[in-house]
Amino acid sequence: MPAVKRALLSVTDKTGLLDFARGLAELGCELISTGGTARLLREGGLAVKDVSEVTGFPEMLDGRVKTIHPRVAAGILARRSVPVHMAALEEHAIGAIDMVVVNLYQFEKVAAKKDAPVEELIENIDIGGPTMIRAAAKNFEDVAVITDAADYAAILAELRASAGSLSKKTHWNLARKAYATTAKYDAAITARLASIEADDSGFTDHPTPLPRVLNILVPRKQELRYGENPHQSAALYSSGTIGVANCNQLHGKELSYNNLVDLDAAWQLVCEFERPAASIIKHTNPCGCAEQDSLVQAYLKAFEADTVSAFGGVLAFNREVDEDTAAEVSKLFVECVAAPAYSQKALSILASKKNLRLVTVEGNVPDEMVVKSITGGFLAQSADLLTIDKSTAKVVTRREPTSEEWAALEFGWKVCKHVKSNAIVYARAGQLLSSGAGQMSRVFSAEIGAKKSVLPLQNCAVASDAFFPFPDGLEVVAKNGATSVIQPGGSVKDADVIAAADRLGIAMVFTGLRHFRH
Repeated sequence: MPAVKRALLSVTDKTGLLDFARGLAELGCELISTGGTARLLREGGLAVKDVSEVTGFPEMLDGRVKTIHPRVAAGILARRSVPVHMAALEEHAIGAIDMVVVNLYQFEKVAAKKDAPVEELIENIDIGGPTMIRAAAKNFEDVAVITDAADYAAILAELRASAGSLSKKTHWNLARKAYATTAKYDAAITARLASIEADDSGFTDHPTPLPRVLNILVPRKQELRYGENPHQSAALYSSGTIGVANCNQLHGKELSYNNLVDLDAAWQLVCEFERPAASIIKHTNPCGCAEQDSLVQAYLKAFEADTVSAFGGVLAFNREVDEDTAAEVSKLFVECVAAPAYSQKALSILASKKNLRLVTVEGNVPDEMVVKSITGGFLAQSADLLTIDKSTAKVVTRREPTSEEWAALEFGWKVCKHVKSNAIVYARAGQLLSSGAGQMSRVFSAEIGAKKSVLPLQNCAVASDAFFPFPDGLEVVAKNGATSVIQPGGSVKDADVIAAADRLGIAMVFTGLRHFRH
């Protein structure tokens, strides 16, 4: 590949640029630049040629026109292996440009401001930058295009090791990254402007978590060994910094597709609670969950609900894992553990298990939008973030819940939201006792949840993710020991269900809020 003799630098984010440009200059590369970038380089003691010297035209229209000019475009696009291209450069005295270093106006940062006026949004749409990036990427065999400051060090190292040139592989990888950069930039503009309506009186902004254009342009973070089954390929995609997709693995085997799905289910559940909490997930459903005064108590309460299903499960904690908790967890075979952090002693205990995957996760705020693929397209919905408490629920039976029953109902309702529909949760205050999940009939869920419970259900609370369509489901949970029930209400048979609750001495609460989880 040709040596880099002339480089055009024009960046908004100037992180690391001065050191990179100094390295280029030391290799004998001529630097061409614009505006604030040129000023930074000069202040750093480097010789810089203004783009206006190259084009013969000054920057104009408040900086809107700087690099859009044949003397820049031709210098980037000319193919060195095509004689007629090089003859054209010579005829018009245009110098070839071998490297383009550009990052773009920070449109996404401005767009994140809910009150950003349309005029500010428009002024932060870069024109010259994407043009140069795309031109350089198109001519990748002759021109290196750098859009990410994180690449500066590696590029300099390769240039120094290769007499000022870069390999074809590097050129190609940089070009692919460049096109991903402009695609993401255009998608951000499209998505933000799609929420703005215009008429003769002005602009009206209607931001929504469900955009008119769904942008799923996300870089691949890592390939996974396989998908849900060994014959399926899989990968993890993420452009963020928080959540399970961006967890930091401290120990253990490589994370699998199923590990990540279960870790996300465990993490979402445990983040529902303010006090120390633990969740144990098996195949995306909770088989144990508890909220107690200490983390080790929470884990032990979660574990005792289903010691059989917990084997090979995935755990999450909403506090730093301490030594006592780690000592208890180490007695059980589990696949993965997620937590905000681990004490040094806890990490030492858990890391003694060679294959146990330990991850830290930052951020307990779920995404505003949930996306699911179906054949031929995607479904999107706002996240299920609403919940209820004693002040917002409505008692519909003659008997009101006791304070202890209220605590159990509120806990069970939070867990129920994370159980696959049809969902029935048996609970005490701060502890999941058992659950029936994913059944075609709510009565079956109630029966299965009771049947597989290893803890006594006498005087427990029950949470149902949707209404009881008939009294039969309520009668099942009452027969198995429930004395209080929380459910959305809304069935045409509500009056019959309420009458059954009164007959059975059950205190029942309607939330008006459904928590289906398909």
